[in-house]
Amino acid sequence: MNSRRDFLQKMTASAVAFSFFPRSGSATMNELSDQPYQGPVLRVAIMGLGSYGSRVAEAMQTCKKAKLAGVISGTPSKIKDWQSKYNIPEKNCYNYENFDRIKDNPDIDAVYVITPNGLHREQVIRVAKAGKHAICEKPMALNAKEGQEMIDACKKAKVKLLVGYRMHFEPKTLEIIRMRKDGELGKVLFFQGLSGFRIGDPNQWRLDRKLAGGGAMMDIGIYSINGARYMIGEEPIWVTAEETKTDHVKFKEGVDETIQFQLGFPSGAVASCLSTYTMNNLDRFFLNGEKGFAELQPSTGYGPIKGRTNKGELTHPHITHQTVQMDEMSGIILEGKQPIVPVDGEEGLKDLKIIDAIFLAAKTGKKVDLKL
Repeated sequence: MNSRRDFLQKMTASAVAFSFFPRSGSATMNELSDQPYQGPVLRVAIMGLGSYGSRVAEAMQTCKKAKLAGVISGTPSKIKDWQSKYNIPEKNCYNYENFDRIKDNPDIDAVYVITPNGLHREQVIRVAKAGKHAICEKPMALNAKEGQEMIDACKKAKVKLLVGYRMHFEPKTLEIIRMRKDGELGKVLFFQGLSGFRIGDPNQWRLDRKLAGGGAMMDIGIYSINGARYMIGEEPIWVTAEETKTDHVKFKEGVDETIQFQLGFPSGAVASCLSTYTMNNLDRFFLNGEKGFAELQPSTGYGPIKGRTNKGELTHPHITHQTVQMDEMSGIILEGKQPIVPVDGEEGLKDLKIIDAIFLAAKTGKKVDLKL
């Protein structure tokens, strides 16, 4: 696995028709079946036509409640290719200089920002000023200060800000959350999150501090941070961290290679996590309680996710994560639906505050208190 974005998807004919367990809070059969959908449809423009933008676009082809309506890119050839492939009209195509004009385009409801982290703040604020809802890929920004500015801008413009937390709609993940909420695992004691892979091209933007905001932590470590929060069901109150760097050429100053970090929670539960760009085969969550346990491995890849608990294997069928995500986000934006696990700007801000604290703890060697 060279990159977390290189996971292979398996799209089967049955995927669109399957039903999640109702008690997991996921999409219903009506939303994912072949029955004609009669409700509101979210018309989305994708900003950033790279590998993940392409993955989202493909997944949206089977959405019921969301539609790919426009594109925003700095590469004219990509715009032409997407126009042809997805039948996107010229009037819904923009570049990074002129996309503020979406303000006058009634055919676009929301913009999904899938660009390097360092561009998120400015682009989301511009989307908000244009009066469109913003969906931003994670991490939402480079730090908590930027994240708060994005939230404030969207509130001022009276538009919604959502973050691309696809795992918040994944059925096996939601089943473990249900079990924990229903007390089936007993008091939660411990969470382990392992997130990492060996990164390739040393010249890519993910290893550029200005564009990425760091290294592995911003790209893959955020999964363990977010996972610890939704698996334990509490917000951490302290963090400790230690950084290890073996390659100072590839991982320059401010670009983390490997960080081990620990989170403490009000109930006394603790989390022990690893974020790295130098080790493969690290995609595992483990939750331990007084009455049982739950494990996901792989836990955050593009699928299928595999899981088991003390009661046995989790057998929920796989469906493309981004398809479910975009349909569910349509419901949140257009119908006011409330997801089991939040995906709003405030959720993204909490992760950024924790990341800021992890970097500080790793730098100082001291425990850092958290107030989320």
